[in-house]
Amino acid sequence: MAGAESFYDVVRRQGITRRNFSKFCSLTAASMGLGATGAAEIAHALETTPRVPVIWMHGLECTCCSESFIRSAHPLVKDVVLSMISLDYDDTLMAAAGHQAEAILQETREKYKGKYILAVEGNPPLNEGGMFCIDGGRPFVQKLKMMAADAMAVIAWGACASWGCVQAAKPNPTQAVPIDKVIFDKPIIKVPGCPPIAEVMTGVITFINTFGKMPSLDRQGRPLMFYSQRIHDKCYRRPHFDAGQFVEEWDDEFAKKGFCLYKMGCKGPTTYNACSTVRWNDGVSFPIQSGHGCIGCSEPDFWDQGPFYSRLTRIPMGNVESTAYDVGAASAAVVGTAVAAHAAVSAVSRARFKMDK
Repeated sequence: MAGAESFYDVVRRQGITRRNFSKFCSLTAASMGLGATGAAEIAHALETTPRVPVIWMHGLECTCCSESFIRSAHPLVKDVVLSMISLDYDDTLMAAAGHQAEAILQETREKYKGKYILAVEGNPPLNEGGMFCIDGGRPFVQKLKMMAADAMAVIAWGACASWGCVQAAKPNPTQAVPIDKVIFDKPIIKVPGCPPIAEVMTGVITFINTFGKMPSLDRQGRPLMFYSQRIHDKCYRRPHFDAGQFVEEWDDEFAKKGFCLYKMGCKGPTTYNACSTVRWNDGVSFPIQSGHGCIGCSEPDFWDQGPFYSRLTRIPMGNVESTAYDVGAASAAVVGTAVAAHAAVSAVSRARFKMDK
């Protein structure tokens, strides 16, 4: 259970030097884009703030968010789980099971009422009284509402908890809904993606643990520090889009040259996420870099927004390279027309002048 120890107390007991602790704070601040003073603020908070109790619950989902979370590199997930927070309950990771696990859940709820974070992976189905997801002998939606009632804040991990994802895709026979459709009286931080980027997940927890408050959110409830820009804005293939250079078929010569994947259905121009900046697997790559277009998994109802490989029709495409000559020719034509018109007007003026004489 969570105690009065701070993160710094724990890492010092584990033999971590002050130098390495400072490096950790610097890397974490950089990954979150907190600026020059961010490392000092993180260090101060982790030295003085008690670890935050976290309850991590699972509804209808595939556990891909947990799979992503455990692969975080900045900070390492072991530092988050074992030192930064007190992960009091996670039925996927914890050793306890059955009645013992349920007892831990209730103990945390009572001891840290109003002080714990409820992290939710997956969503609740509402059809037939919630019978499509039974957790601990009762519908998951009941357990979710009970734990949310005494939480400090709620984090919706992934597209399932944030938007509903494939479980809520049409025709949605189980009536699966995002968690904000059943939790109305608590602040909810949506961290969408299928799954979210590991460093985005740990970054959100680090921010709350460091500053003791919610991060700034966009109008859909997503942290602005990770979801304020479109993937298209920082994509390394963007110059090819602006130049009108597109992949026309998978594995064609343009694909081999790294041209833009927009015509192959890439949803980067309308998707807000940090994929093109933070990237995946410790910053190694992201789907577009690997040759596959973005499917828009951090946006609402992405499963129902048309085929993944159909391009968006209302995005104006650039064509800088192929129209340079055309622009010049068009300009020349305009100039030529203007000269001809001027000459005609001049000729008429001269004729009138002669008639007047």
